[in-house]
Amino acid sequence: MLATLLLLGVAGCAEEEVRGQVDLVYVEWDREPAVTYLVGEILRRANYNVSVTAVSNPVMWAAVAAGEADAHLSGWLPSTHGSEWDEHRENVVDLGPNYEDAALGLVVPAYLEAIRSIEDLVEQAERFERLIIGIDPDAGMMRQTAAAIEGDVGGLGIFELVEGSDATMSAALDDAVAGQEPIVVTGWDPHVKFARHDLRILEDPYGIYGKSEAIHTIVREELADDEPEVYALLSEIEWEILEDAVQEIMLRSSDGVQTVQAARDVADEYYEDIRTALPDDFLW
Repeated sequence: MLATLLLLGVAGCAEEEVRGQVDLVYVEWDREPAVTYLVGEILRRANYNVSVTAVSNPVMWAAVAAGEADAHLSGWLPSTHGSEWDEHRENVVDLGPNYEDAALGLVVPAYLEAIRSIEDLVEQAERFERLIIGIDPDAGMMRQTAAAIEGDVGGLGIFELVEGSDATMSAALDDAVAGQEPIVVTGWDPHVKFARHDLRILEDPYGIYGKSEAIHTIVREELADDEPEVYALLSEIEWEILEDAVQEIMLRSSDGVQTVQAARDVADEYYEDIRTALPDDFLW
């Protein structure tokens, strides 16, 4: 399941004893790679061997539940990953949010001034060629959108949901904004597209996407016993202090810098902030 791992290693710490192996998994949804690689870099500098692996959403949850990975920081709860949580909750531990007040829904550029709600979108469906540009089909919000289309919620049954990835959705959005063309995408905030473009999440009077969510840190059940310092770090870190660093990694990654390199550079530049965010007794 996790055959392909990107090993961060312990460069610069070769003469010190390696403290342990930590395996992190994530889904490629913009913030998730950034925060995961930053945590990986923190652990690497604390002299852990760290692997960071991009997987699909179902594999991510199943890997942590099966003990094949130690943690993921990508749990959108309570709604988006509600089914995954229900399936695996007996075999994982929720360490709480690493990001509060996340939002998701259908997103349009702000220059489409008349499109402010799903109702407006349905009324002007022809402007969008009846297409909603989506991401990977395993994503929770893709399932929510597909169910709304299948059930014709609010008239959305006239739309077709186009499957793709975060990258293909972002590219389509970039092209549309460049030409000031109509487009509607499945979207969420935090995401770098909100830093690059003036966008609007459409009002959702039908509750398709639930209320505001939080992104949670999920770890395997035995992590506290096997790696108590890693468990303490993930449960006690002050995430709000890290958010500027995470956003900077997101921006650099979107400009073409490899995320692992962006995390290393940002860890140098934001060293004092990161140190402040860590538990006092965590050796870094």
